[in-house]
Amino acid sequence: MGNLVAIVGRPNVGKSTLFNRLTKTRQAIVSSEAGTTRDRQYGKCEWNGKEFSVVDTGGWVVNSDDIFEEEIRKQVIIATEEADLVLFLCDISNGVTGWDMDVAQILRRAKLPVILVANKADDGKDLYDQYEFYKLGLGDPYPISAATGSGTGDLLDKVLEMLPEKSGDDTEDGIPRFAVVGRPNAGKSSLINAFIGEERHIVTDIAGTTRDSIYTRYDKFGFDFYLVDTAGIRRKNKVTEDLEFYSVMRSIRAIENSDVCILMIDATRGIEAQDMNIFQLIQKNNKSLVVVVNKWDLVEDKSQIVIDTFTNAIRQRMAPFVDFPIIFASALTKQRIFKVLETAKQVYLNRKARIGTTKLNEVMLPLIEAFPPPSVKGKFIKIKYVSQVPDTQIPTFVFYANLPQYVKEPYKRFLENKIRENWTLTGSPINVFIRQK
Repeated sequence: MGNLVAIVGRPNVGKSTLFNRLTKTRQAIVSSEAGTTRDRQYGKCEWNGKEFSVVDTGGWVVNSDDIFEEEIRKQVIIATEEADLVLFLCDISNGVTGWDMDVAQILRRAKLPVILVANKADDGKDLYDQYEFYKLGLGDPYPISAATGSGTGDLLDKVLEMLPEKSGDDTEDGIPRFAVVGRPNAGKSSLINAFIGEERHIVTDIAGTTRDSIYTRYDKFGFDFYLVDTAGIRRKNKVTEDLEFYSVMRSIRAIENSDVCILMIDATRGIEAQDMNIFQLIQKNNKSLVVVVNKWDLVEDKSQIVIDTFTNAIRQRMAPFVDFPIIFASALTKQRIFKVLETAKQVYLNRKARIGTTKLNEVMLPLIEAFPPPSVKGKFIKIKYVSQVPDTQIPTFVFYANLPQYVKEPYKRFLENKIRENWTLTGSPINVFIRQK
């Protein structure tokens, strides 16, 4: 089980800069205008051999003055409900504001560890200003500079010390785990109910702590898998129903703990930004994908043209990863529900596929010969041999070449497409590496 750390704080205290520092990326757009962070603020941080997920709540604020602070307050509440630890970021050069006091009050009530971080401590004299933050009642402030990185090592040591120890999964190995994800009201619960039906006795619930997903074992009709269910565990907070941030926070755990994600899209609404956010979470975690267009019973025109248009629209939005199944179903009328399970099972098996080295080379080397990588600076790149790496999370292929550094992304994509054309890996991500032979 992965741990989830949320960064909260008012605008412009440096949440994105800290997020970039922890996840070693530059993906957040950093600028001094309040509310500029719109990038998907989710990434992984590794420190001393331990990995945890980081979410920057700043990315989900609707920027308008009157509801601005109210929105952030909502997010702080969601963060305390969904995360395992909160980093509360303040600006040492501004001192404690009334708003910081409000948030501190919410955080003091929350039953989870909070670390108070005093950011922008860029020079020595700032360090004296940290003592003012004791009045927030959240323990010792950690003075850091997210921009230069000073103090972040100590902060990370503290994070690892305070993160709860996660018990191992109570699920048996070798049984696939399917997560049903999607934005609110896409029909996740209806789908899960349609799978499980009223026969609850077939279902064994393995409840982790309230912060973990629940695994529901499903074994009937020749299926055997766990449903990773995040719905209906914590109290439903009505405030948060419409918040994009809420569905993202909700989905992170389910996605991280699963093998195959069943992404529900509402046929009556089409693909929305929020669906794309969840799709990106699935991709970042290298999970297999089945897309279910739900509420198909409500669509009047079900002609092949409509189906094709819908299918193409989905694949275009999700490109370059297009090799995944799309099923038009209705959780309500149970139309094609069985097909969803069969497809998820097949996609799981594709994820585990092993391709013999001889076969791989027989098929791929002539293709590479016919379409070699473009030469760079007059140097010709030769790929001599390919094999699949055993025991990896997703199918991983290594191509051995004389000049691996010159093989660019488009050519890797070409290799991936050729592998997909010759072997069924539908729904599963693939890794392609080029190494020195």
